[in-house]
Amino acid sequence: MATYDLVVIGTGPGGYVCAVRAAQLGMKVAVIEKNTFLGGTCLNVGCMPSKALLHASEMFEEAGHSFAKMGVSVSAPKLDLPAMMNFKQQGIDGNVKGVEFLMKKNKIDVLQGTGKILGTGKVEVSADGKSQTVETKNIVIATGSDIARLKGIEIDEKRIVSSTGALSLDKVPGRLLVIGAGVIGLELGSVWRRLGSEVMVVEFLDRILPGMDGEVARQFQRILEKQGFAFKLGSKVTGVEANSKALLAKIEPAAGGTAETIEADVVLVCIGRTPYTDGLGLKEAGVALDARGRVQIDPHFATSLKGVYAIGDVVAGPMLAHKAEDEGVAVAEIIAGQAGHVNYDVIPGVVYTTPEVSSVGKTEEELKQAGVAYNVGKFPFTANGRSKVNQTTDGFVKILADAKTDRVLGVHIIGREAGEMIHEACVLMEFGGSAEDLARTCHAHPTRSEAVKEAALAVGKRAIHM
Repeated sequence: MATYDLVVIGTGPGGYVCAVRAAQLGMKVAVIEKNTFLGGTCLNVGCMPSKALLHASEMFEEAGHSFAKMGVSVSAPKLDLPAMMNFKQQGIDGNVKGVEFLMKKNKIDVLQGTGKILGTGKVEVSADGKSQTVETKNIVIATGSDIARLKGIEIDEKRIVSSTGALSLDKVPGRLLVIGAGVIGLELGSVWRRLGSEVMVVEFLDRILPGMDGEVARQFQRILEKQGFAFKLGSKVTGVEANSKALLAKIEPAAGGTAETIEADVVLVCIGRTPYTDGLGLKEAGVALDARGRVQIDPHFATSLKGVYAIGDVVAGPMLAHKAEDEGVAVAEIIAGQAGHVNYDVIPGVVYTTPEVSSVGKTEEELKQAGVAYNVGKFPFTANGRSKVNQTTDGFVKILADAKTDRVLGVHIIGREAGEMIHEACVLMEFGGSAEDLARTCHAHPTRSEAVKEAALAVGKRAIHM
């Protein structure tokens, strides 16, 4: 019987990062993975392949619509979808091999099969009808999440697809109906719109991007509509029927009312994700779950069963790969007797569309609800020199700072490379920095990041270029 200091169930970003950090700290570590490949949803059917298609489709659209105005004359681009999918797969393969390399480099054993917790210190690994039991001092559950399903709508990954199927369509749908106006739906909708689809998004709420700053969401919706998106907000899809020619989606007002039927060639169901706990033996082992099916943990990631911890999408909090990674590092350090910690007030979020949307910290709505007095500094990219000369002026930077202390409480950006720009705000907020600190930090010219400095200046009503 194999014996370890730590066994991690799942090799997504949370799991493999946890394993690497534990190995760095001198532990004997094994990971359990039910798939034949490492990396979990993120590397294989989530974050990474979607970014490959977002990049490729953006290049396709740029070549078709933007090159000429810059003085670059090319013939109309032709889409080779199989080649684009191969480009995506090359990226997946490279990242998966990278994780395999990290396992070998850090002398981490990879156990292929499904993991089941038998109790404190024991995990059963089953594959191909055979099973083995491994003993370990500690167990970390890092099994991630699965697609959320919509009652009455059967996903076949061909015509009615989840995010997984939407990453591998064999032709561009003429009409794509996206159910859910969250990050995943808007990103994948962007991919197929650029490649030629008519995209309609149906959202139960009266806004897109639930949880994001309201002003950001409203402006971003207008930008997407200019790009060709159509939205039906405050609406729900109650059923999808198929005939030989099309899918017929029945759509009703969220509050109830007269239904209408929308025809589509592909329906993409993107209503969120659910924690993956099936088959782990949690109930039998005594691992408590909350009302939403997530593993319950204390502030040190410990579950109700001694020696068992949980991180990532399977516990409460934003379902983000980087949140899982930070939790993986923290729990490894806690197990090693160190002071692992995650600051949940500084977890950035990014929508990787064009333009991008990024956010960290509190929204205006959250500050109002909490009764916190704050000042707002905004700066549009229409007034940013680099954005002007590149003719990429959509969006703005918004900084929210405490009215008494000037401490930055939240930063929200719509714009090109917003996902890269958000991180100076993250660093500032980790150090408890003020808008004044940011405003007095020299920024290179000409860069888009100057808009962040100008927004910080605007908190004190002294922006220079506006």
